[in-house]
Amino acid sequence: MLATTLRALSEAVSKIDIMYHHALLHNIFTMSIWYYNRDTRDALLDLIIRLSAVADQYLRECLQMLVNNFTPPGPLVSQMEKLVSDDKRKEIYSQLHESLKMISDTVPLAPRVLKDIINRSMPKLFDNKVKMVSFVECMLGLDTERLGDLIGTSLLEKVVDLLTELDVNITWEDILQEEHSKGIFEMELEDLAGDVDKFGQETEVLFGGNVCAEKLDGLMVVVCEHLKSCAEHGCLKREFDILKTIFRKGVLKVHKSKFAQFIMFYACSLDPEICGLDFALFLTDIFTKKEDDAIARMSAVSYVGSYLSRARFISADTVVAILKRLVDWCIDHCERQKKKHTRTKNPVEHQIFYASCQAVMYVLCFRLRSIMDYPNLKSQVFKMNIRSILMDPLEPLKVCLPSIVNEFLRQAKAARLFNASVDLELEDRIDSDLSKAFGGVNRLDMFFPFDPYLLKESDRRYIRPNFEFWSLVKTTYSDDEGDELGDFNAPGMNVDSLDDNFDVELNSDDDDIEYTMNKMSITPHRSFYHPMAMSGDSGLSMPARIRPSVSPPS
Repeated sequence: MLATTLRALSEAVSKIDIMYHHALLHNIFTMSIWYYNRDTRDALLDLIIRLSAVADQYLRECLQMLVNNFTPPGPLVSQMEKLVSDDKRKEIYSQLHESLKMISDTVPLAPRVLKDIINRSMPKLFDNKVKMVSFVECMLGLDTERLGDLIGTSLLEKVVDLLTELDVNITWEDILQEEHSKGIFEMELEDLAGDVDKFGQETEVLFGGNVCAEKLDGLMVVVCEHLKSCAEHGCLKREFDILKTIFRKGVLKVHKSKFAQFIMFYACSLDPEICGLDFALFLTDIFTKKEDDAIARMSAVSYVGSYLSRARFISADTVVAILKRLVDWCIDHCERQKKKHTRTKNPVEHQIFYASCQAVMYVLCFRLRSIMDYPNLKSQVFKMNIRSILMDPLEPLKVCLPSIVNEFLRQAKAARLFNASVDLELEDRIDSDLSKAFGGVNRLDMFFPFDPYLLKESDRRYIRPNFEFWSLVKTTYSDDEGDELGDFNAPGMNVDSLDDNFDVELNSDDDDIEYTMNKMSITPHRSFYHPMAMSGDSGLSMPARIRPSVSPPS
């Protein structure tokens, strides 16, 4: 009956008298298509399409009505999964998309008005999860063909803004609820993943029912599905280029971002040869060029170090090529400093240099053993003058994280990376005005934006298969296969010349420092506070499944 009435109204739209039935039109604009069957929905949407084209005064009302239907009405929201099947939900989205496309094709002004309406209708931080996920899922469905070309950038930007807002509102006490005295490279949460059920149960305990984390997890699933669909339809590169611009503008320097950046990680995993390589070069360009501010450059080099370490899909030759650019930049920096009459060791002044040194060592901790399997790449790494950087008077080994330094030197020694005897023993403390910057608790801040991902559903489906966990990394000193690494010798190396003091000494009592989870963030700052927990009795170990990195508290 209702469908018949709606069709009659559609036929009467061209008649001027329907425009005077304001009360009737108001009721139509407030209707929800979620309550009706397919036939009634078709009739109602046909009426809306006709109304939008007859008079400009109804265009906004028609578009607003369609956008309002991106989410189910209030009474359905709480029981969405029970009352609305996946098939019906997808069918409704498809009808909405087709209606908006038809209006866009008919009314040239429609995309601009639609863009404004979507901006105003975007979910807010405290909206219901079902409403939030439903709106974003339907909205991203518009990012195709003509509508995508017209408003696609705006759609993605709004989604990333929402992801980031949720992200920064998640505190680590909400996720990891108990205090830990372990250092960043000691928390082995990956061991919880013995099987799917056990991991799911333990993850639920860790999250403690945090509402923002649950919303973000749901939205990450929607965005990853959207990117997967783009890859299947051959338009991923277009989407990736848009995301890259949004990332640089809205994520790269965001304080406390922990998860939102993984949309870039997943997009790269879908096309490693093009997008994966492009992202590494993109980050490296930001770091090496002076156009950006210091914080952006420092973030970029930390991102590229973390990315090359954690992305399983990145080839070894790409890793080596990017490492060479980082090492070359560090060498140039050292050379420029040598030419100065006054040379300081102020870590703030050289923070980009230290961040780059740390990134190089971090990547090699993860990748050195696998690089050794390729003679040509091994040769390139041995030719990099890494030794000159580490032995420079700027003393990066005294500023970078002790755990990274220790692990890197251990692997470098086993691989015989250096061709000459090198004594890299560190002093426990420096009795000078620089001690706060170089020793004790105030070391270079931790910033590894692609640390293990703790949102369980999106992790399981999209991130985990592409992510390198430390526990799965084979190191140069590993003897799991009875390999004594004799084939790792550098050309012309005298093995007996290696100094026994090659390893860093980190057993200072002052290093027994605990930190609390509410101090955690990952945005690099100009200070170098490092609240790192280290044990004076045991060596530092690299991370497997760890909590995200930290930087100075704000």
